Amino acid sequence: MWPEGKQAESQVEVSAIESNGVVVQQSDDRRLNYPVRQGCADVTGGTQSDCINTPVDIVAIDTGVVAKIPVVLSEFTVQVNASSLITLPENALEIKNIKKKLKITQCILLQDTNMLFIKGYVRKNIDYSTRNCANNAAVCGNLRHCTVDVPFSCTTPVTFNGIAPAPLINGTSNEFQFMRKEDLNDDPSFAEKDELLSGDFSEYNQSSTEFYNERPYCELISSRIVEYDEYINWTRPTCGKYPFEEREFNKIEEKMVIFLTLKLLQKRQVVVPATLG
Repeated sequence: MWPEGKQAESQVEVSAIESNGVVVQQSDDRRLNYPVRQGCADVTGGTQSDCINTPVDIVAIDTGVVAKIPVVLSEFTVQVNASSLITLPENALEIKNIKKKLKITQCILLQDTNMLFIKGYVRKNIDYSTRNCANNAAVCGNLRHCTVDVPFSCTTPVTFNGIAPAPLINGTSNEFQFMRKEDLNDDPSFAEKDELLSGDFSEYNQSSTEFYNERPYCELISSRIVEYDEYINWTRPTCGKYPFEEREFNKIEEKMVIFLTLKLLQKRQVVVPATLG
């Protein structure tokens, strides 16, 4: 005796027929069509050679406005001297290439002192060759790379060759009190008509004002790096055979002079006059 579920399943006859890329699944009471999946999605097309554009009239205010825009406080070039010691994760035969990218992480003007604090790092991607096998005439190995961040920081005085920053508006904080009048009848040392006139020490009252000044900020215009790299522990391998001039090292002493051209700006309200004509 078949169980009820098994008996119901045995009464359904199912077959699959593939025809022209379509699987036809048949049963005694229905027919379903499932497309055969040949692969993943396919995309065709690309950029056309020419794209036509039409000029559009610019709608602008020509009656004069007051705009809040960045104004130039100063533009200058600062020289930063940096020295560092880089240790590679393995011995290297020679440096093939060093790619550099400069990044500024802090540029803050301390107002009323005109001192600019600069902080950042030079991201260096070092390509170097290693040794796998060698003989008296050749050395073979792999080309490896190591990426390091060399930090630097400095302070420099700023001469405002554009416009001086807006004066700082300081916050204010003022206390005030209310008069308190109190009878002194409870104290026998005072006359009946004596009264205490003073400030109310049972409460604290204050009026404070805070101004939110616009902070000057920097833009990096250009940078130039002059560097000198020297291998520190440049020694000849002690085992095996090598060409007579081959040496290995894993430490690099680096000296850099970085020239940064910076623009110091501050958002200010500027009157833009009306356009004549």
